Amino acid sequence: MSDIFYNHLVEELVKAKIDSPRLEARLLLAFACNCDESLFCPYTALNAEQKRRALQLLSRRVQHEPLDKILGYRDFYKYRFNVNSDVLTPRPDSEILVETAIEIIKKNQWHNILELGVGSGCLLLSILADVPSLKGVGIDISQAALKMAQKNAENLKISERVKFLQLDYFKDDVAAKFDLIVANPPYIPTAEIRNLMTEVKNYDPLSALDGGKDGLCHYRQIAAVAGKWLNDGGNIVLEVGIGQAEDVIDIFMAQGWKNAELRLDLAQVKRCVILQK
Repeated sequence: MSDIFYNHLVEELVKAKIDSPRLEARLLLAFACNCDESLFCPYTALNAEQKRRALQLLSRRVQHEPLDKILGYRDFYKYRFNVNSDVLTPRPDSEILVETAIEIIKKNQWHNILELGVGSGCLLLSILADVPSLKGVGIDISQAALKMAQKNAENLKISERVKFLQLDYFKDDVAAKFDLIVANPPYIPTAEIRNLMTEVKNYDPLSALDGGKDGLCHYRQIAAVAGKWLNDGGNIVLEVGIGQAEDVIDIFMAQGWKNAELRLDLAQVKRCVILQK
């Protein structure tokens, strides 16, 4: 019976200590059946091939491979983004950067934006999708990440308004100026990576996590170089880790940045830092 099979998936996810096991079981079943998850009933009768696929997906999830990496997509802000092991999983904590950037852009009637470390493109592309008059550039050191970002831009039908460049902001020059810069740099101290959830430490790219000894290595570099990529009066919007906001502000202020502001995420964590050069 189909309800017995669904309940089996739920029980296995519970044993593996997976959050929201009933929801995840339904999503895995919908994916195995190639159905729209919003319309799928988990008690739908399945054929042998669909059950085989579902069990194969389940075996990956109980090993704590992230659901989004199994399904190949993640919903973020208002949009759906393709993801894989080459990019950081988009997280709800980061949506405050999108909201803040859009607010600043509309207030100032700005025209272009740069993202440092674009990954899947979830930040830059969400902003561009919400502001049709805006153009953007996303840079990343990873060609594989840029390929995924390009695919997401095409899916959102905004590829004509965005350019992706393989650059390293530690040593390369963007050779252009922008009204706004956004960035979610790696900010996990190296020694703390081993303590992260399995879904993160084993499946997100290490280069998107490792922020050096104190987690602030990338902020120091960005503070030193990003000002030359901003138009007069432009802003930078940064994601920071828990407890890092004040240290990041100090790093940027020491490099001549000013007018620091903070924004809280949904958990009331100081997650977003805004500065002006």
